[in-house]
Amino acid sequence: MKTAENLSTINYQLSTNRRFVWRIVDFAIAGIFIYAGALKAIDPVQFASDIDNYKLLPWPVSVALAFFLPWLEIFCALGLVFRFLYRGALSILSASIVVFTLATIAAKLRGLDITCGCFGHASQHWSFPSHLATNLAILTALLVLSFKATSRNRLQNAA
Repeated sequence: MKTAENLSTINYQLSTNRRFVWRIVDFAIAGIFIYAGALKAIDPVQFASDIDNYKLLPWPVSVALAFFLPWLEIFCALGLVFRFLYRGALSILSASIVVFTLATIAAKLRGLDITCGCFGHASQHWSFPSHLATNLAILTALLVLSFKATSRNRLQNAA
């Protein structure tokens, strides 16, 4: 009987430790998006110029996105922190990373030398491979968090 209690205690501790690790990942990803969103929200004209450099959208759309996207990133990041509309926040952030990664690849293939604008002036001199690696790392973390949230929901619904 004592062995069963010990196993139960160990399983609970492992489960608690895993949840703690996943919350750290939530906070890290949220911090990245809050930081990036705040830098873009502070200087929306520069961000509009960065969007326009991709040569995919007309200038008025770039300006509208420059005022909208930073706040969307910040609110979605807060959704990760406070677990409010969590899966929606993960979906929106994942989609934005995918869109900007594809836009960056398209710009590179067209020979455009662009500044992504992701982290303001901090990312201004990043090489294409480092920019791509950063985006893919963030996307991987978002997809893992999304998978964890979906599998946790399935387990709760099955019980």
